Amino acid sequence: MSLVAAREALDRLIRDVPDFPEPGVVFKDITPVLADHAGLAAVVAGLAEAGRDEQGRSVVDTVVGMEARGFILGAPVALALGAGFVPVRKAGKLPRETHAVSYDLEYGSATLELHTDAVRAGSRVLLVDDVLATGGTARATVELVERCGATVVGVAVLMDLAFLPWRDALGEVAVTTLLSVGSDRA
Repeated sequence: MSLVAAREALDRLIRDVPDFPEPGVVFKDITPVLADHAGLAAVVAGLAEAGRDEQGRSVVDTVVGMEARGFILGAPVALALGAGFVPVRKAGKLPRETHAVSYDLEYGSATLELHTDAVRAGSRVLLVDDVLATGGTARATVELVERCGATVVGVAVLMDLAFLPWRDALGEVAVTTLLSVGSDRA
């Protein structure tokens, strides 16, 4: 039921912004979702489903949110699961020793970092973000978590861009997506 309510909230609240950030692109604005208590609650519950077993029990110790909207979504998902929250940041934003992974983007490259002691070895981790496009950010985050000796149980996102090859980057990692843009589920 949580996934159905979350999808209904996204259908109702996401706003399409044509030609942003450039001509030909239709930007999916999630700020109306964040501003609507019932919508946000439904989305958090839907994302949290990815961290539960068939009986509804949490199976994760930590939720990792990817900069920056993954912070907004990941922290309440962690609370819903009774888990801790850890941010993955862009290079140079964390104050202590970090693991770092660089990866290619469509328009260049990026580096993500995670404190070396942020995730305990043996922990079960759920990754949370807003959009899954090429999968590069999620793949880099999987690598960071694994460098800590933890296991990624899945990735949960508000939406995926079905017309981009994100599945290639994530391989067998379980993915929960509330809305698939550019497919029959959109």
